[in-house]
Amino acid sequence: MEQDDIRAFEFTDAAWESLYDAVDDTCFQKQDARLIYHSLKHRLRIISFGDYLKRYIYLKAELERPFDEIPLKEYQVIIKEAFSENNTPPSFTPTTAKLSALSKNWLTQQTVKRNVVFLLGFGLKMSVEDVNLFLTKALLEYEMNPKNPFEVICWYCYKNGFSYLKFKKLWEDYNKMMANDSGITELFGERTVSIRNGMFAIQNDTMLLKHISRLKATNHQSYISVTAKECFDLLYDEARDLIAQLYNQDADEKYLRTRYEYIQKLSQNDKLYDAEKQHRIELFQSKKKNFTRLDITESDMESVICAAIPKDCYGNLVPSKASKLSKHFLGKRFSRQRIGTIISGETEVTRFDLITLNFFIFSQKLTLYSDATARYSQFYHSTNQMLDRCFLGKMYVQNPYECFILMCILAEDPLATYAEVWELSYRS
Repeated sequence: MEQDDIRAFEFTDAAWESLYDAVDDTCFQKQDARLIYHSLKHRLRIISFGDYLKRYIYLKAELERPFDEIPLKEYQVIIKEAFSENNTPPSFTPTTAKLSALSKNWLTQQTVKRNVVFLLGFGLKMSVEDVNLFLTKALLEYEMNPKNPFEVICWYCYKNGFSYLKFKKLWEDYNKMMANDSGITELFGERTVSIRNGMFAIQNDTMLLKHISRLKATNHQSYISVTAKECFDLLYDEARDLIAQLYNQDADEKYLRTRYEYIQKLSQNDKLYDAEKQHRIELFQSKKKNFTRLDITESDMESVICAAIPKDCYGNLVPSKASKLSKHFLGKRFSRQRIGTIISGETEVTRFDLITLNFFIFSQKLTLYSDATARYSQFYHSTNQMLDRCFLGKMYVQNPYECFILMCILAEDPLATYAEVWELSYRS
């Protein structure tokens, strides 16, 4: 295969190239926001699930023609033949839909349901690593969940090269078995990483069935987001501390100006005795607000991180569709409503919530790093560690929002650049 042919479907390489072209531009330090905005608008595109699936099949089938010249029908034929060879049905549940129609949808959809990836895992005989990459990169979700019996059985089959028929037998055994509530209290309290280590230790069918019988007693409460929520809480509290510091700095400057004006005014009043003047000054000083983490609300967080996003007459962020980058930034706005639902447990934490919070924290600690490159390196490393710990996969530069964050962290003032790009997307 020629190098030019490879470039046609190397989405990640193209994204890195876009990032480097923007930040290496001689005008980056003066026009960083505009260069980033131009790159996002004209160079970076959202890779659909269908494109990701095509690339996977293209590489696995070792097709020789250029990637862009392979017709949809050819991918459909490959899927049909693979499913037939691997004894995989078109769905986990009974359906009248034809595989040809379903595969066409998979190859053309922006996204699909999570179970489609698990079905493709059997139909295309994927490895555990392949399935996890599809889940984290193509769907931008978490890896296989060690607390979900269905996904544990799938993992066991992929790991050992078992077919769909083996999965079906194990799934039937699971549905027939009694729940084992032995040690269930401890299981509820275990972190996901501990459960995953227990899953990794499974060597045979007996060990598998014992493991999933305990999971059955949890009534399918997977708790996959426990670790992610813990990470979110830590980052959120640190971000609140930083915002409190910002407010206190602003309050100090405003207070000193106002206090100076107040003292000047008192000094001009000859009728006040010195003791009374001093008393009034001390009373004024006692009214100065000292902000702490507890004073910082979801609205404060929104006003700082989403400062450049316009608001409507009710004080809410205007709809994202008004932005020229709405497709790139869909679901990425850190609004007070979203924060509230995460804190209350109504919404699961996503990779983008964690990435945005970590970015904000780094943007407020510029003096800790010798230069932008050192800051970028530490941010990239710490974010990947966190995402990996939460089963969310590492940063994916092909995702436009994540590429945007990486470009901003290299700017002289990351948060100001972040805000300006958002602003440009609404008014350009």
